[in-house]
Amino acid sequence: MRPLFVLIKCEMGRAYETAREAVDRIEEVSEIYSISGQYDLLGKFYLAPDQDPGLFVTETVQRLPGVKDTFTLITFNAFSGAGAAR
Repeated sequence: MRPLFVLIKCEMGRAYETAREAVDRIEEVSEIYSISGQYDLLGKFYLAPDQDPGLFVTETVQRLPGVKDTFTLITFNAFSGAGAAR
């Protein structure tokens, strides 16, 4: 499984509703965080190695009620407290 982070901009007043929908509907969700700034939510998802991130975002995340815009971050390595890549 590989992590995918998606910043989500929501329609005004719908961030918490959108977060609940994401957690209830999307099996790949790990966490959804409410955040401040240009985006309202940060979603962490785990995709199967053969799963297309572009299709996942456009067909799953962007279709959630209240989603206005997204920005996707694909990661390369994760570093633990000991500094080693996992």
